[in-house]
Amino acid sequence: MNSLPTRAFGATGLQVTALGFGAMHLNDARVSEDDAGRLLNEVLDLGVNLIDTARGYGLSEERIGRHIAHRRSDYVLSTKVGYGIPGVPDWTYACIMAGVDAALVRMRCEVLDIVHLHSCPQDVLERGEVITALEDCARAGKLRVAAYSGDNEALDWAIACGRFAGVQTSISLCDQQSIPQRLGVMQARGIGVIAKRPVAGSVWRSTTRPDGHCESHYWDRWQAMGLDPQGLDWNELALRFTAFLPGVASCIVGTSRLAHFRQNMAMLTQGPLKPSLQQQIEQAFLQHDEHWVGMT
Repeated sequence: MNSLPTRAFGATGLQVTALGFGAMHLNDARVSEDDAGRLLNEVLDLGVNLIDTARGYGLSEERIGRHIAHRRSDYVLSTKVGYGIPGVPDWTYACIMAGVDAALVRMRCEVLDIVHLHSCPQDVLERGEVITALEDCARAGKLRVAAYSGDNEALDWAIACGRFAGVQTSISLCDQQSIPQRLGVMQARGIGVIAKRPVAGSVWRSTTRPDGHCESHYWDRWQAMGLDPQGLDWNELALRFTAFLPGVASCIVGTSRLAHFRQNMAMLTQGPLKPSLQQQIEQAFLQHDEHWVGMT
């Protein structure tokens, strides 16, 4: 198997693999402690170096700390904060500071590489205290990159304010609101970009409209666009479409099964889609866009 390409995460100095591991599934009760440890270590053994989690992902941060803290130099660690600190109001300076400290303890490390404000509302961003908290943590050496995770108008504000060096946002063949304008602006400003939901929830595996909020909207868009995969597996089409967009540093894919992750890795190592197919997907989205928004 070919190795994954590694890319600069904007102008931050970090280097990330084009495919990262989304660790949300580590909170699944069906994933045993042994399975979690095995999965994390095998992902790193494959050469993947971006691990993405969040305070809201339950056991995820703790399991990362238990099972791969001893390999901390092998990976770029990304998490998200802003809420869930007992006795501290969400989306306050104190909550961000405490969230960063808690993540350091949970993941048993001295510094976090990327810390996102997790879907922080725009009005909170505009007040500024939560951003200042991230910046103060960076000055204290607790994190390297202050980042924002979100979509739509709040994302536009986060990009324009000039205080974030990284962004995580929804990008897929069914979610193209950041293509190409936002990606172009972020690339020009040296903002590192992580694409979440790059395979749009694999809605093509469903025979009827899924119930999930994001998945149901992605299903509607996929049906409306009427794409021709030109013989490719739908997941491969989706992943290669997103991973090789100019300005995207890495795509994160979550799973509880290593075999699924290996499949995604093999798909991505096939390289970018043919330019004509890439353009077909972008044009289909534009032609059928019915005020579609980024799915947060």
